Amino acid sequence: MSTHSLDPVPVPVPAGVTFGPGGSVLSGFPSVSFLEADRQRVSTDRSGFVPESLPDGVVFARTADDVVATLQLATEHRIPVVPRGAGTGLAAASSSRAGELVLDVSGMNRILRIDPREQLAVVEPGVLNADLNAAAAEYGLFYAPDPASTAICSIGGNIATNAGGMRCAKYGVTRESVLALRVILADGRELRTGRETIKGVSGYDLNALMIGSEGTLGVVVEATLRLRPMPVHTATVAAFFPDVTTAAQAASAVIAARIQPSVMELMDGPTLEAVDMAMGTDYRSKGGAFLLVQTDGYGAFLEQDVVMEVLTTLGSCEKAVDDEHAAALITARREAIPSLEKLGRVSIGDIGVPRGRLAEVVSGLEEISARTGVRIFTIAHASDGNLHPMIVLDPEDSVTTGPAKAALGEMFHLAHRLGGTLTGEHGIGLLKRDWLEEELGGVSLEIMNTIRTALDPLGILNPGKAL
Repeated sequence: MSTHSLDPVPVPVPAGVTFGPGGSVLSGFPSVSFLEADRQRVSTDRSGFVPESLPDGVVFARTADDVVATLQLATEHRIPVVPRGAGTGLAAASSSRAGELVLDVSGMNRILRIDPREQLAVVEPGVLNADLNAAAAEYGLFYAPDPASTAICSIGGNIATNAGGMRCAKYGVTRESVLALRVILADGRELRTGRETIKGVSGYDLNALMIGSEGTLGVVVEATLRLRPMPVHTATVAAFFPDVTTAAQAASAVIAARIQPSVMELMDGPTLEAVDMAMGTDYRSKGGAFLLVQTDGYGAFLEQDVVMEVLTTLGSCEKAVDDEHAAALITARREAIPSLEKLGRVSIGDIGVPRGRLAEVVSGLEEISARTGVRIFTIAHASDGNLHPMIVLDPEDSVTTGPAKAALGEMFHLAHRLGGTLTGEHGIGLLKRDWLEEELGGVSLEIMNTIRTALDPLGILNPGKAL
C-alpha cells in the first residue's frame, strides 16, 4: 500500500503557487498536495534524471472518479498533467517540473477480481507486480511479465512502458498479458479497450495502442490481465564463463539449440563484483561473467540437460540443488541494479539486438566504455536479446549531458548497426528522444503524433515524453 504525507482533503494553495494562466485554479481538484516533500518525491523516477524544478502540485487519486475530475479540470484550464505510478521507471517518463501537475495513481491499488476458471485478474493501476503474483499464486496461477523490480513496480507502470522482464522470452511482454483496459482520456472521457476473451479482432486494436504509450494517450484506471498456470517443474542452471563475450556466445548457442528457456539472464564481471559487495556473495570468484538459465513445465529437466550440454562447451555450470539455491540465484540477478546504485548515480540503457548478435554487442559495449572512460556495467535478458548497459556516475554528474549522454548515444548506434532497437522495455521518456527518429523514420513519427493529437488535442498529457 502506498503512503504519503497528504491529508485526505485538499489543502489551501500557498502564497506564490499558481497553476495555468491567470493564477491558481486548484480548489476543485481532489486531494491536492503542495507540500514540498510530496512534490520532491514525485518529481523523478529511477532513471537518474534530475529535473531542474519541482512540479507545482500532486493529486493523489484514490478512484477513477478522481482521475476523471483531475483531467476534466486540467483540460478546462490547460494544465499539463504527468501520470505517475510507483515511480520505478528508467527513462524519466514520469519526471515532472514547474508548471506541471502530477497525477499519482499509486493509491489505486486494489485487486478487484481474480477469476481462476478464466485465468484472469482485474486490477487497479497501483497494484504492485509482486502483490498480484502473490494473490494469483493462491489459485495456482501467475502473472507472466516479470520485471527485475517486481517487488516495487506497479501494473500501471508496466502497461505504460510495455514492460518485459526475465520471463518474457517464453511468455511474452506486458502486451501479451493485457486483455482489456479502462482508460480515462485527456478530456475526462472513459475509453474501454479489449475484452475478457483470449481472442477478439473487432475494430482497431486500441488495447495494444495504449500499452507502451507512456501516459501520453490516456490514464489507465483498470486492467484485465491474463494469468497462467504455475509450471509443474522449474529447473535452474548457473553457468560461469571467462568473460562476458563468451557468456553471450553461450546464450546464443542455447537459442540455436532450439531450447526455449523461461529465464536466461546474463551479468558481466563488474556487475557480479557489485552484487558481491552488496550481498556478501562470491560470484565474481567463479568467473568473469554469469549466465542464469531456467526451464519450466513438464519437460523442464529434459531441457535442462540440453542446456547443460550446450553451456559446458564454453564454461562451467552447475544445477541448482534445491529451490532455495535457485531462489538465491534469482535474487542475485534482481539485486543487480540496487547493488550498482550503491556505487553512484545509475543511468540504465535498454537496447535490443537479434539474439545471434549478443557477443558482438557486449564486445561493442566494452569498447565504448574503454574509449569514453564511462563506466558501463552490463546485464541482459539474454533469451530475447534485450540488454541493459548501465552507466554508473558520480552523484554530481549528469546523465543528460557530457560523456554519459554521448555513451548512451553510442550504445544506440551500436544496437542500430546490429539490426536492433533503442529500447526493449523501458520506453523513451525524456532520455532517448534524441535518437528516436533515426530508428522509426519521419513517416512513423508523423503518424504517431497525429494519433497523439487526436486523443489529446491540447497536449496536456505527459508533454515532451515518448515522441
